[in-house]
Amino acid sequence: MSDQEPPNDPADDPAARRAEWFRYYSEKRIGHQWFQVHLLQGLAVQRVLEIGPNLGLVTALLDNAGFTVTTLDVRPSLYHRPDIPHIRSDLRAIEAEAMAGFDAILCCETLEHLPWDEVEPMLAKFHAAEPSYLIVSVPYMGFQIDWRLYLNGRASYSKFSFKKLNFLRRFRPDDNDPWGHKWEAGYRGHGLAALDGKIRRAGWRIERRDFTSPTRSVFYLLSPA
Repeated sequence: MSDQEPPNDPADDPAARRAEWFRYYSEKRIGHQWFQVHLLQGLAVQRVLEIGPNLGLVTALLDNAGFTVTTLDVRPSLYHRPDIPHIRSDLRAIEAEAMAGFDAILCCETLEHLPWDEVEPMLAKFHAAEPSYLIVSVPYMGFQIDWRLYLNGRASYSKFSFKKLNFLRRFRPDDNDPWGHKWEAGYRGHGLAALDGKIRRAGWRIERRDFTSPTRSVFYLLSPA
């Protein structure tokens, strides 16, 4: 995260918003958005705090599924539904009390924008807010193979992805992008064991861990230890 102003928002320009929607919510990412909501299935959850909602696709999914949603971001809400409350705050500055009263907190594809040494304190802040569950996801670049083949009588295609040696490399953030990723799981010094350790020291129990592809991320469903 950065003290600089966030990038310009496309909210006031319908054409720009639509272009950004199609750019970001690609075929690759749609399953990743769905999975955030899927992890809530069967849990005793009604009130959800969604951190970093972007243009609001997950917000819409949560709302459509019958959850009571509040969003939190450093930017103004980009999903203009007056019945969905929005907390405008830098995640690093907000107090735990302001995030209290929710059954679950969703913090997906957000922690990697914080410096690595700020991740554990942030997880501890979520714990102090006392939700019943916390769902977290971050990019995962450890060893993995994804191979998909589709074939019928008229068409065929295949997709292949192979990640193998990132655990030997250090993640290199883009110093010209203050809003970019500061780390990604699977790189040297940022392995799953190290991330698990931060989670547990912050007071959380790992209920389940899942991986998504082709958006390569690791998901955690957590409850207070």
